[in-house]
Amino acid sequence: MPTPPETTSLPTTAVTAPAGLKAVDKETTAGVLFGFGAYGLWGLLPLYFFALMPAGAVEIVANRVVWSLIFCVLLITVTRSWRALAAAFRDRSVFGTLAIAAALIAVNWLTYTYGVTTGQAVEAALGYFINPLVSVLLGVFVLKERLRPLQWAAVGIGFVAVGVLTVSYGKLPWIALTLAFSFGLYGFVKKRVGPKVDAVTSLSVETIVLAPIAAATMVFLGVSGSATLASQGPGHFWLLVASGVITAVPLLFFGASARRLPMTTIGLLQYVAPLLQFIVALVVFQEAMTASRWIGFGVVWLALLVLTVDMLRMAGKNSRARKRARTS
Repeated sequence: MPTPPETTSLPTTAVTAPAGLKAVDKETTAGVLFGFGAYGLWGLLPLYFFALMPAGAVEIVANRVVWSLIFCVLLITVTRSWRALAAAFRDRSVFGTLAIAAALIAVNWLTYTYGVTTGQAVEAALGYFINPLVSVLLGVFVLKERLRPLQWAAVGIGFVAVGVLTVSYGKLPWIALTLAFSFGLYGFVKKRVGPKVDAVTSLSVETIVLAPIAAATMVFLGVSGSATLASQGPGHFWLLVASGVITAVPLLFFGASARRLPMTTIGLLQYVAPLLQFIVALVVFQEAMTASRWIGFGVVWLALLVLTVDMLRMAGKNSRARKRARTS
């Protein structure tokens, strides 16, 4: 509670400092809330896909692309961002990179939706648990980065986990691995674009690239009688149309969070989505988890714990180094 003006006798500098701290705290709080909003919505996506049944993965993703594009067009019009979109198309390096990103996210969406709609939501959640380990591997093989000892330990434990889960499932957990690598590569490709495009422009370019294929797919499903868009009642129709908003809003929340929070905090928040997906798969969908699968997931979580400890240690070292640089 702030001190009433009549009882304040502190110098001006002492009064203004807390106000600055409060502004920082307010931004941090907003960033955390936006982050939980983004990852929370992503974590609850299985419930949305379950509500869309009997629509299959291909129809859901096709609708998701088309309605996302319409939502993005409206958003760009409201924010007057047509120049930024045009600039992205004129820059060949930006457009080419985003076209690759579009292909990767299409693979990711199709695989994830297929996993959820075929009773394999647990394995789909596993893919996003593994994703941070894949990002570390990409750093080694693509960016030629040198790993720290704890990072090597986390990757090694991750390989053990995949082995245990392969034995448990009786096959390679291809849904989880496809999700982890497609999303890891997607993040890597998007980083190459960097600050050249904002979240809305990026999503718009990606959906424009995918829209012709998505629209053709919707037409094919409609002609062949396989589409559910107009055959399951108005509720189902509007749920599919809402996929545009449901796709775009978490991305906007994530962008707002990333601008306000350090990468360490974002790195910790990313576990919210697969954790929620895992809980939904067990509690709502009641998917089976054998003892060997629990062991496999436990090994994955151990790898993530090691990776998180390393991330927090490095963040602490970097923070202390910056403080020493400021005081020297």
